[in-house]
Amino acid sequence: MMKTKVAVLFGGRSVEHEVSIISGLQAYAALDREKYEPVVLYIGKDGGFYTGEGLDAIEFYRGLPASLKNAVRVLPVPSEKGVELVRYPMKKFGNNVVAEFETALPVVHGTNVEDGTLMGFLEMLGVPYASCDVMSSALGMDKYMMKAVLKAAGIPVLEAVEIDAKTFAADSDAVMDRLENEVGYPMIVKPVNLGSSVGISKAGDRRKLRASLDLAFDFSSLILVEKAIEPLREINCAVLGDREEAIASACEEPFGNDEILSFGDKYLSGGKGGKAGKSGGAKTGGAKSAGMSSLKRRCPAEIPDEMTAAVQRMAVDTFKALGCMGVSRIDFLMKADTGELWVNEINTIPGSLAFYLWEETGLSFSKLLDRMIQLSFKRQRTREALTYTYDTNILAGVSLGTPGGKA
Repeated sequence: MMKTKVAVLFGGRSVEHEVSIISGLQAYAALDREKYEPVVLYIGKDGGFYTGEGLDAIEFYRGLPASLKNAVRVLPVPSEKGVELVRYPMKKFGNNVVAEFETALPVVHGTNVEDGTLMGFLEMLGVPYASCDVMSSALGMDKYMMKAVLKAAGIPVLEAVEIDAKTFAADSDAVMDRLENEVGYPMIVKPVNLGSSVGISKAGDRRKLRASLDLAFDFSSLILVEKAIEPLREINCAVLGDREEAIASACEEPFGNDEILSFGDKYLSGGKGGKAGKSGGAKTGGAKSAGMSSLKRRCPAEIPDEMTAAVQRMAVDTFKALGCMGVSRIDFLMKADTGELWVNEINTIPGSLAFYLWEETGLSFSKLLDRMIQLSFKRQRTREALTYTYDTNILAGVSLGTPGGKA
């Protein structure tokens, strides 16, 4: 049986670069070698594409940027079979095609990649890819626009105020006065277009509010401020599929001690009260536990069955309303004393691809990736049936003249 060649893409010019490396290597290790021939396609912080031997081991990335001298820089080029990875700069003699692939598995996080930028590039290459498309990726990354779409679809989200850096710099006191009047303490301040809890903090007074605003503006020129829910429980649920058909995973509750989990909680310390490298009950299915899979959590979440069903329904509704495909994780905020529920955000490419949530349902990491790849081919078949050219003779009667002259 011919194996399908799959490019596993990770890295990128993003503050979540290292998290993406972990997630990407986990996915690379979990792909079924009986069906797929994986190719590592690492996106460096310089925006270049790299492949070659040794890039499938975490040790390579511990030596960055010096270890890049042992990698092969390539340019993806469309071909009849899919995409060829051509050596850059090219050698004068010999074959410059280093590898090729038929579909792509993007395992990227954050701006410049997960926000639709990479998906647009893959669209230009004309290759199938196992993730959300450009529009749904962009909506998932922009928390303010996501709220607008979900609100229009009748899905509950918290009201939020969007602030830009120029307005804050011009009159910070006026901005804080407005937030105190319109939102009130305690507040959650977050960059509008980042994930992994980067730049997010909670403000309980004016001094902390200024510090939180300064922090968020370090990462984005647009930030979002919303009312903090107290007492808070966070519930997460992943969804697999497309607009036509989608299913929900088990639900989880990360341990946060009534606080929003920080980047360090999620990726550096294993969660509040947890230890790095412990899965908190999540099985690893042969892939080493790291990234979001190492966060201390209850999985399945200890919530009533009717609440689990409500979260799963809302997760699928959110996934479809945003036009998602592949696997995404939807994070919810729940008021602990009333059970009131809001969608907090969607992770269109979640850390570790949320494999630990699917293993709770009996779906292995390998099978999860297999379904994602099959969905990529399904979408490609649909798009190939569309018309992208229209025969006209518009150019026949057009004369633009000579440079500097009249048309």
